Amino acid sequence: MISRETIDRVFETARVEEVIGEFVQLKKAGSNFKGLSPFSDERTPSFMVSPVKQIWKDFSTGKGGNAISFLMEHEHYSYPEAIRYLAKKYNIEIEETEQTNEQKEQADERESMFLVSEFARDYFHKILVEDSQGKAIGLSYFKERGFTDETIQKFQLGYSLDEWEAFTSEALNKGYNLKHLETTGLTIVKQDLLSDTGTKQFDRFKGRVMFPIHSMSGRVLGFGGRILTNTKKAAKYLNSPDSDIYHKSNILYGIYYAKQAIAKEDNCYLVEGYTDVISFHQSGVENTVASSGTALTENQIRLINRLTKNVTILFDGDAAGIRASIRGIDLILEQGMNVRVLMFPEGDDPDSFAKKVSNEELKEYLQNNSQDFINFKVSLLMKDAQNDPVKKAGLIRDIVISISKIPDRIQREVYIQECSRIMDISENVLFSELAQLDKKEKRDATKRPTQSKLTAPVLQKTPQFEKIDELKKYEREIIKILLLYGNNEVEFENFIAGEEVDDNEVTPLKKEYFKNVVSNEIYLNLQEDEVEFTDENFKQIYYEIIHQLNQSKSILVDAFINHSNTEIANLVTNILMDEEKHTLSDWKRKNIVIKSKEKDLAKMVLDAIYNLRRVLIEEKINSLISVNENIDEREQVLETVVNYTNLKLRLFERLNRVV
Repeated sequence: MISRETIDRVFETARVEEVIGEFVQLKKAGSNFKGLSPFSDERTPSFMVSPVKQIWKDFSTGKGGNAISFLMEHEHYSYPEAIRYLAKKYNIEIEETEQTNEQKEQADERESMFLVSEFARDYFHKILVEDSQGKAIGLSYFKERGFTDETIQKFQLGYSLDEWEAFTSEALNKGYNLKHLETTGLTIVKQDLLSDTGTKQFDRFKGRVMFPIHSMSGRVLGFGGRILTNTKKAAKYLNSPDSDIYHKSNILYGIYYAKQAIAKEDNCYLVEGYTDVISFHQSGVENTVASSGTALTENQIRLINRLTKNVTILFDGDAAGIRASIRGIDLILEQGMNVRVLMFPEGDDPDSFAKKVSNEELKEYLQNNSQDFINFKVSLLMKDAQNDPVKKAGLIRDIVISISKIPDRIQREVYIQECSRIMDISENVLFSELAQLDKKEKRDATKRPTQSKLTAPVLQKTPQFEKIDELKKYEREIIKILLLYGNNEVEFENFIAGEEVDDNEVTPLKKEYFKNVVSNEIYLNLQEDEVEFTDENFKQIYYEIIHQLNQSKSILVDAFINHSNTEIANLVTNILMDEEKHTLSDWKRKNIVIKSKEKDLAKMVLDAIYNLRRVLIEEKINSLISVNENIDEREQVLETVVNYTNLKLRLFERLNRVV
């Protein structure tokens, strides 16, 4: 159990912009930061972080909250896990108790899989550095690859003993469930009618060096294992199977260690293998990740896109392998990103080249030898096409197809001009081909299954617009004013009823001015009218605000941002971030003036109160009219309705509304 004092210290120390900045590339936007949403596929930033309020809001999905809620939403942490993650990040001491077997069994499935994976990481690493077999086989292999002790520790490399169930037996003895060992893919369970249990189990990664695969926050999702013996029956590399916590197509190897360097350098080097990543990191090129031997996927590209718009793909001298991977370039272009390509000398890959040269020479080579995708495709394929007009035309068409993937029209035109220059072909021809590709794409996008002539056409229903709940609207407005301006003191105007001149005329309302704190003015007005909030969340927030005012004479907004009720925390975050929408569109740069609400705060407060009264009166009038009274009661009801209507007219006068 984590103490309240420790939790409070974590909240006081953690900076939301620093926490989120490890997962999303944030750019300054006024007093806030903005970036691409990590929860949706978008090209225009709709994700906003407020350092002043210490909250974030994703306008594309409606999600929002504080640093804790971000980790819970993005990394699927539980509340205690998010606290522990931040405590570790900010070097805050936190008391943790060892989990009992009973507690491990009570943990939910997903969390149990994470616990098993973390145990496996520690077990394999311990075998590598302490066990005689691990040191003789696994550690010597990594040392031969040139990896230092610091690098081996940093990447938590390990070794799985060349025994059928060494790991499985150890995990079971430590109280981990066989079910979770199987769902993570660490243990293979098969039916065996001859055994007492009816099953037999053995280690998936038997006799392999181990590469833990981490999430962006450092959680162990799965493993890659490389066999060191020359056997044709076993695959050289073996990955964990897809599970609830590990999806190969959604993660990049090394992203946890590379994310800060990628954002800082504003570029990501993309390689193929585990050892490529590790060698580059050891050589000081830390903005490097790997697709782990799989074809590059859209989800992997989006992972990079949140940190930088620039990707450099590194290929070795194997031309066949390059051709197989070339589709990834188009996928990167489709995401509106910039892609460059670099080829190493024949016979070298990123790992071997990094070992041949010094750190400075490696960085210099990377800087001086990358080329844009057009030059790369030409240099790769032109040798085969230069004496064959048909092949050359095919190459040009292939380049135009890649250019057609680019969303930005200006970039398209620049690349068309570059292609025209390199391939010695008219720009008009290339633009014509590009236009044909655009038309084809639009036709394909608009194609729908044709309706059978025998089937009656389906009539489109007129869209039904949801009726606005005015009461909830103004309840929200009052809560919003309390949260944003409740502690402010402003000058209010009060209306005094005019004197009666005759039976048909009354002199207009008179005004008087006085100063009051916003929260006091709202409280007195709602108390006078005996108003109860109808929305349960607004009601709870309002009561807690009143309690705060009674205790400390001021409203503490942080208490709601960090509220134990996540629904209230999310609601408050949405309200607080409403005012930040304009910074996403950079209105200031476009000379669009945003009017300060503080200047009209008194009017805004009174308008919200009067409108709430108006809606309540209208509901009361409607309820009286709808009741079927007897003849004797109708006159009394009619008189009540007239009185309420006159009161409503007075409210309209105060709101300066035409009736």
